[in-house]
Amino acid sequence: MKILIDGDACPVREICKRIARERNLEYVIFCDTSHVITTDYGRVVVVGKGADAVDFVLINQVNKGDVIVTQDYGVAAMALGKSAVAIHHSGMEYNNDNMDRLLLDRHLNKKQRRGSSKFRGNNPKKRTPDDDIIFEKAFVKIIDSLI
Repeated sequence: MKILIDGDACPVREICKRIARERNLEYVIFCDTSHVITTDYGRVVVVGKGADAVDFVLINQVNKGDVIVTQDYGVAAMALGKSAVAIHHSGMEYNNDNMDRLLLDRHLNKKQRRGSSKFRGNNPKKRTPDDDIIFEKAFVKIIDSLI
């Protein structure tokens, strides 16, 4: 089992790294060349810029039973298709029961943005320490269920 991080905008990399280190699990962060990410545990895979370039490299590394941390519903859907586990940095586990709704919402929001210069969408709320606690509990539960 590997922990794979869609790292470009991931606020929980340090939590994931600590848990991976504690359990001696492989830990890989994927990012593009516009981000400078380093780690003292695991490795960083840097991918050239391009629409979804990081996503495709990450998904090509996924195996059954791996855990993917991403806020990208498309990446999560592809991970589920490869029998991996995917979790959002909010702590929500992606699964077959919620994926269709999430992808439909993403599609409708994109369509609305394209059709209106006034649509701005919802600004995400600022991350709090409680958000990290919620994520960590959900992440540990997933990891420990797979070990």
